[in-house]
Amino acid sequence: MKPKTSWNLFWSLFLFFLVFQPAGGAAQEEKVYTLEEGVAEALANNWALKAKQEKLDQATSVKNQARANFLPKLSMNYGYTRLGAAKSIRYLEDLTIGTRDNYRWQGSVVQPLFTGFALISTYRLAELGIDQSRMEIELEKLDLALKVKQAYFEILAADQALKSFNKAAEALESHVKVARSFYEVGMIPVNDLLQSEVNLGNAQRDVIVAKNATQLSRSSFNTVLSRPVNAKVAVEDILVHKPERGNFQDYLQKALKNRPEMKIVEINILKTDQQIRLAKSKIYPEVVLAFDYVKEGDTPDVSGSDLHEADEWQATAGLSWTFWEWGKTYYTVKEQESLKKELIKTKMALEDQIQLQIKDAVLNLEQAEKNIPISQKAVEQGEENLRVSTERYKAQVSTSTEVVDAQRYLTRARVNNFTAYYDYHLAKAQLLRSMGEY
Repeated sequence: MKPKTSWNLFWSLFLFFLVFQPAGGAAQEEKVYTLEEGVAEALANNWALKAKQEKLDQATSVKNQARANFLPKLSMNYGYTRLGAAKSIRYLEDLTIGTRDNYRWQGSVVQPLFTGFALISTYRLAELGIDQSRMEIELEKLDLALKVKQAYFEILAADQALKSFNKAAEALESHVKVARSFYEVGMIPVNDLLQSEVNLGNAQRDVIVAKNATQLSRSSFNTVLSRPVNAKVAVEDILVHKPERGNFQDYLQKALKNRPEMKIVEINILKTDQQIRLAKSKIYPEVVLAFDYVKEGDTPDVSGSDLHEADEWQATAGLSWTFWEWGKTYYTVKEQESLKKELIKTKMALEDQIQLQIKDAVLNLEQAEKNIPISQKAVEQGEENLRVSTERYKAQVSTSTEVVDAQRYLTRARVNNFTAYYDYHLAKAQLLRSMGEY
């Protein structure tokens, strides 16, 4: 009876796992992305972007720290002093004026009233730090979106290359069969057959390399999206293009207005203004208001004694002024003024760089757009050339080399054709990035 029960339990568990465990294919289901979906998922999941977003939280905390400096500071201290002998004075006779055991508790409130505008400048610097963190996040998003598009187009290019190399290998395989049949009946020498077989081997090697490229391109795409590197993925093809019509000056104006890099430099210029103001604050005196509440006694509960006041308080308005440091403040101000000039010149250099990037993107876009019809025509011509060469070889009016060359030209034309499409889309993506868009 016992063995039968164990056998039933085994089959029950087996059926349970068979029914409820996900199928291997389902667990590794291939996900198909559009370009927009890929960008959206990267913006939501990319670890580098999430790390950059932590900078915003840090900047917010710095601002809160700066705001706290405006508020009064509360402190307390408690102490015990043991004297070798009780304090006394001699007046006709020794009069005791203190005790050997002395306990003291003090609570203090200190409020800064004027710091030479240092607190205001520090707070404004913290606000600008938040603005800069936001712009750095936008910059990371732009770069990330471009990386997604590049990885997306690399998948498409690798897939198309694999198709082209497969077609070339299949065509050369058919050619080898024809060459072998010709050799067997003595129509061609052995070296012609060997040449055909060598070219087939090279084509098969190209297929292996192309397969690896398709896998690596998918791993790159997964990495940008923060997915498992070996996760299965497919992307929708976009072998279409809409001619881009735009004006260089319009592109440039958008770039100068939208580029986070420009805004970051402008924020840093504003920060130097506050740094100058902060440095100049050392010229002024600092004014604080302090309030102290004190309890004393000869026991730990500081409840007073015959020789101690139970409690007392005092309010103090204080001024401190370091009015001479041998030019230290002056040179600190000069340093920040020089930094501001440096940033202004950096901004001008960045404007020149942006103009060049826009020009480069526009030229790449125009070049890719012109290459599309040219490469399409080349594919048509290559297909016809291969057909004619194959027929001529079958009629034994041409050599095997002519067929192999025709196949190589066709493969190159096919690669150039789809590369032109993807170069166009990549150039368009780079133009958007140059304008501060994605």
